[in-house]
Amino acid sequence: MSKKDNGATLILAYLNEKNRPYSAQDVFCNLQKQHGLGKTAVVKAMELLALEGKIKEKTYGKQKIYFADQSQFKDVNDADLKAMDHEISALCAEVQSVTQSCRELDAELKELNSSLTTEEMVAEIQQLKTECSGYRERLEKIKSASNHVTPEEKEKVYKERDVYVKEWRKRKRLASDMMDAILEGYPKSKKEFLDEVGVETDEDCKVVFPNT
Repeated sequence: MSKKDNGATLILAYLNEKNRPYSAQDVFCNLQKQHGLGKTAVVKAMELLALEGKIKEKTYGKQKIYFADQSQFKDVNDADLKAMDHEISALCAEVQSVTQSCRELDAELKELNSSLTTEEMVAEIQQLKTECSGYRERLEKIKSASNHVTPEEKEKVYKERDVYVKEWRKRKRLASDMMDAILEGYPKSKKEFLDEVGVETDEDCKVVFPNT
């Protein structure tokens, strides 16, 4: 394409190939990225082609529409149109089929990409075997230990703890009631009273009742 041609030959071939109406903006957008045509060059080339009668021009309000000269194409009868419609339908069906195949292949590709490779799988198996070996050693040590606590002994310990906690709660309540009775006639604060008698509370020692 020469500089003098200014893209006219390319635009003419494009309009004849597509055989549909376009504005100068449409042609510029469709050809600019691939062929580097400027907007002004496209407008001038299309106006020149129309002036030479190589393409047709129609004006709708402020917009101009250009399309190929239809006289260069042979007439199409009804049979040809039906054949074209049939071909279009077949091509549409093929497009749908190919699109569906692409979706399925894309899904399969994503699944494969998210799967472990053979090397990664071997490494993971080896890691799991190592972990299992460690668990077996730990289990054998537990089984061979001589200081096992039987279920009966465990139950006895828990029952004893419940008795002690119950007694603890009872004695704390009694002590609290006694202090409240003393404090009714005591001129100072509860903290000063505890300091004088040398009593440390559970709260002072940060001790709480265990969960039952």
